[in-house]
Amino acid sequence: MRIDILTLFPSMFSPINESMIKRARDRGLLNVYINDLRDFAEGKHRQADDIPYGGGPGMVMMVEPVEKAVRSKRKTDSRVILMCPTGELLTQEKAKALSRHKHFIIICGHYEGIDERIKKFVDEEISIGDYVLTGGELPAMVLVDAVARLIPGVVKEEESLKQESFYGGLLDFPSYTRPSEFEEAIVPEVLRSGNHNEVRRWRRKQSLARTLLKRPDLLPSADLGKEDRELLKEIISGE
Repeated sequence: MRIDILTLFPSMFSPINESMIKRARDRGLLNVYINDLRDFAEGKHRQADDIPYGGGPGMVMMVEPVEKAVRSKRKTDSRVILMCPTGELLTQEKAKALSRHKHFIIICGHYEGIDERIKKFVDEEISIGDYVLTGGELPAMVLVDAVARLIPGVVKEEESLKQESFYGGLLDFPSYTRPSEFEEAIVPEVLRSGNHNEVRRWRRKQSLARTLLKRPDLLPSADLGKEDRELLKEIISGE
């Protein structure tokens, strides 16, 4: 997979050289290119923003440098994404759908946004939540991380992906490691029992209980089997 990020602040993307994203890049599974939008701006000062028509505070990113950048990077199989608060909310299902594409161009807005006319060159808009950030750089990194870890081979243990929050529509179960006791809090006995079937059942029940308590809105669309429904009955009845 190739990802081209278009931004006015390239230095904000140093985190992509760390952890799992770095390993994916080192192994050739993911190529991420950070493109400075000022390189596509005209004039001695490479101006990429201007005051808004109609007045008001702040600056608006100009359409021409962004369009030129998109055009220079776009291929026949590219998908152009604009990170903005009016976009579709990023979910695990959306991340899975996006992971099937081979090339993304991600546009990072900043200041008071981008000239509305850029949307003519955009395939979709994505938001990471209902709150205000200074720009689209951090949301772009969230999108890259969410999508990249779903590329085959990026996460070694494929089964671990299936156990994570939102996979199958449920929150993840609680995890523990050594020591077995910390400030009188003890790791649940079932996890120390060596009984793999009971461990699996306990984890699934905890996942269902967490979802029921914290995100009950996820349950109607979750992928639940017969055992899940039986476990939910136990949870609700207090067993």
